[in-house]
Amino acid sequence: MAHGAAFAHGTAEAVARRSYGKLVAFLAARTRDVAGAEDALAEAFTTALQAWPASGVPANPEAWLLTVARRKLIDEVRHRRTGEGAAAHLALLAELAEEEASDGAIPDERLALMFACAHPALEAGIRAPLILQTILGFDAATIASAFLISPATMGQRLVRAKSRIRQAGIPFGVPARTDLRERLDAVLEAVYAAYAEGWVDPTGADARRRNLADEAIWLGRLLASLLPDEPEALGLLSLMLHAHARRHARRDAQGAYVPLAQQAPARWDAALIDEAEALLQRAGALPGVGRYQLEAAVQSAHAVRRRTGQTDWPAIERLYEGLWALTASPVVAINRAIAVAESRGPQAGLAALDALAGEARLQEYQPYWAARAGLLARTGATVAADAAYERAIGLERDPAVRQFLQRRRDAL
Repeated sequence: MAHGAAFAHGTAEAVARRSYGKLVAFLAARTRDVAGAEDALAEAFTTALQAWPASGVPANPEAWLLTVARRKLIDEVRHRRTGEGAAAHLALLAELAEEEASDGAIPDERLALMFACAHPALEAGIRAPLILQTILGFDAATIASAFLISPATMGQRLVRAKSRIRQAGIPFGVPARTDLRERLDAVLEAVYAAYAEGWVDPTGADARRRNLADEAIWLGRLLASLLPDEPEALGLLSLMLHAHARRHARRDAQGAYVPLAQQAPARWDAALIDEAEALLQRAGALPGVGRYQLEAAVQSAHAVRRRTGQTDWPAIERLYEGLWALTASPVVAINRAIAVAESRGPQAGLAALDALAGEARLQEYQPYWAARAGLLARTGATVAADAAYERAIGLERDPAVRQFLQRRRDAL
């Protein structure tokens, strides 16, 4: 019996990892009730853990779970007395019952659910957490820790977002071609936001963020497989893989921070880089160029150093110019200024940074002050460099990066 229980638990965990989002998406797409779909599926998993040790794991666990969850939803709809109207209830009951009688494969509605979770009607900051919960099954406490928000606050925001999906009648479906690019940008941005939260913990030592970058890459792979002809979906996955390939090189054996220019290419993951390059080539063969393709191309230009021993800074500068034309982002402008300094000298780089002096948002942006400090130091302006380093160190959260900047400051 103990062995049967362990096997049942193991199977349930494997199904949850592989198919949770697919099952939630299938149910939610029919009820427009994400929370109700999650609750029904949770009850189905509980029922499975009670039944499978005695009766054995079914040949098709996903279909078994879906059948149980669907019946629970039907029971819920039958007892619901809200203003939705009896006709809507009857239509939903008929649809669920008809699908229960069918033995066909479970349609994959995950992409439709992701578009619903990243709908413009929802607050931008909740889209990535909502995707992590509905597609990957993360609980609110785990998501809250990763995004440095209290579990209670995150839980409330997730509940409100799901209610908004239902009450506003947010559609579950892939938008029409005319609206796809704009809507897809929101989905890609949410996935990249999840990756960025994991990226700030390169060693995986922070339990709050552990695996978040890996899960974002999993979502990126899902998007690329479901939208194989969308260059920006391929570009985002390429970008994340390029960045992930360097994760172990960002710290030395003692845990000290190592900037990209000083990283040993031998420590980069060659297989991930090769995969990222292949994705970028596929994206480049498709019509249209977007932000993620250009950002991936920047990373590709950095990766050339593993073959040539040198970084192609003029090419990186041109790519950042393209990104600036596309986004007008001051963050892009900072990176372009760094590339200018490497290709044309620190004075030229400082001039590019000075052009951003009026950007109020940059006054509290650590990379701006770190870049400024480094360029000032290279021109011999040690007093100004010291002040800039002080500002950069004060704004930096990562202890290893703070120590790196302090060493640079001490060397002035």
